[in-house]
Amino acid sequence: MSLQLRPARREDSPAVREMIASVLLEYGMQLADDSTDQDLQDLEAAYAQRGGRFDVLVNAEGQIIGSVGLLPVNEHTVELRKMYLRVDARGQGHGRYLLTHAMDWARSQGFRRMVLETAAALTQAIALYRQFGFRPCAAPHLARRCDQALKLEL
Repeated sequence: MSLQLRPARREDSPAVREMIASVLLEYGMQLADDSTDQDLQDLEAAYAQRGGRFDVLVNAEGQIIGSVGLLPVNEHTVELRKMYLRVDARGQGHGRYLLTHAMDWARSQGFRRMVLETAAALTQAIALYRQFGFRPCAAPHLARRCDQALKLEL
């Protein structure tokens, strides 16, 4: 399968939103359009225009099968957001690829720390984060569907 990782465009927002909603539904969760997931309405404004980036993984048919977002918290810290893969794209190394890409970009931009929030139900994602060295940390505020925070010193 030929895949392309590229920056998301404004017109990708509906497809990204649908893909993430379907993944969350697998775990009994929903999008929170009024808070955590407002960024999905306009990916360019939420990420690129704020010094971050949002990338999509697209298959040969042009379908968005994965996503990863990075949003600066401060000059040293970047937040990993919206790293999701469709169920049929899991178990093939794509998550490792997205996370490596995110870490490489963060380092290239001078960030020294990456943080993320997640839900305990996302066991495969948490296992991947831990393999890469992420460790639990305190968070001043967690998104509604998240019950833990992790960080990695880059």
